[in-house]
Amino acid sequence: MVPFHLWLISAHVEAPTAGSVILAAILLKLGSYGFIRYSIPLFPEASHLLSPFLCSLCIIAIIYTSVACLAQLDLKRVIAYSSIGHMNTSVIGLFSNDYHGISASIYFLISHGLISSALFLLIGVIYDRYHTRTIKYFRGIVMLMPLFTLIFLIFTLANAAIPGTSGFISEFIVFLGIYHMNPLVVFAASAIILTPCYALWLFHRVSYGSFSNYLASLFQDLTVKEFHLFLPLIFFTFLFGLSPHFILNYLHYFQFQLTSA
Repeated sequence: MVPFHLWLISAHVEAPTAGSVILAAILLKLGSYGFIRYSIPLFPEASHLLSPFLCSLCIIAIIYTSVACLAQLDLKRVIAYSSIGHMNTSVIGLFSNDYHGISASIYFLISHGLISSALFLLIGVIYDRYHTRTIKYFRGIVMLMPLFTLIFLIFTLANAAIPGTSGFISEFIVFLGIYHMNPLVVFAASAIILTPCYALWLFHRVSYGSFSNYLASLFQDLTVKEFHLFLPLIFFTFLFGLSPHFILNYLHYFQFQLTSA
């Protein structure tokens, strides 16, 4: 959360691809797990009292990180700032004091683990080939790597919460939950506009445009092993987007067990 976010940017930039995937998919969720497991159940009155302050920080973070993405020159830094904005959306859901908001926040964590992992893997693919993550060196990559561009487009749209993907379901229910808490918190929904701005800008900048001379001598699309690596991520991204009951029913059952106890 802003302003305690600077470590994450440096960690993603310095980490190898596997490290970034583990950091984004698992380690980044430990803070939210701490809120769910300890902060909210052990200190419910304090959590309720401080929720306006935390939600204000989250709204600032969502807007700030979305704008910061447009100013980055490193591919990993764009996805890292994007992850910060998405995690703040999840935290808003946790402190919405609404059942739907909390359930959607957990759903959002699972969805983000799939999408952000895939984006970092995609960056790792082009870094292995071109040994740079500087955005200005990439143009017209669709001419060399059409399959890569297709998968990049799928996860770019998923990151922007396009209907049919898991990101849409989680974001929609989070904003529905926070609206019941305070209609002013709906300013967090600016992520619906800002996220496609930097996500589609990055995709267009890397994939289209005039052909880059820096990439002219390198010509290799996704290998069979790399393609099969993305298949389960694509499958679960669309599965949880088209059939959210696989997760939501489990969350409802778990909530019922806690209430009965």
